[in-house]
Amino acid sequence: MAGRQRRRGGRNSGGPRYPRSARVGETLREIIAEELVRIDDEDLSFVSVTSIDVDPELNRATVYFDSLDGEDGDERIVEALSGHRVRLQASIASQIRAKKTPILDFRPDESIRSAERIEEILRADRERDR
Repeated sequence: MAGRQRRRGGRNSGGPRYPRSARVGETLREIIAEELVRIDDEDLSFVSVTSIDVDPELNRATVYFDSLDGEDGDERIVEALSGHRVRLQASIASQIRAKKTPILDFRPDESIRSAERIEEILRADRERDR
């Protein structure tokens, strides 16, 4: 085996390797989405968790959301999510095997709104060209 290096430990799936923070982020998104369904809070009825960014040390996680209320409901939704932070973190802690649970921070997903604005502009441009 001269010249060849062997990888030690871990999975050798042959597929693409993603950073641990990305894998943890996706797991957190699933856990938080499931927990939001269980929470009886009218302010969170139409909230979707779109993505989660986790820092490399897994200390903090930014939870991005969207809702049918759009920008008008952002402040109210951030307050509601922050009010349930302890419950969400407890749910995460009970479902993942990690030394620590990331501290959650909540923000509206501006990328979805930017895409919607671009679609509106393109739609208006097409209608104008008719």
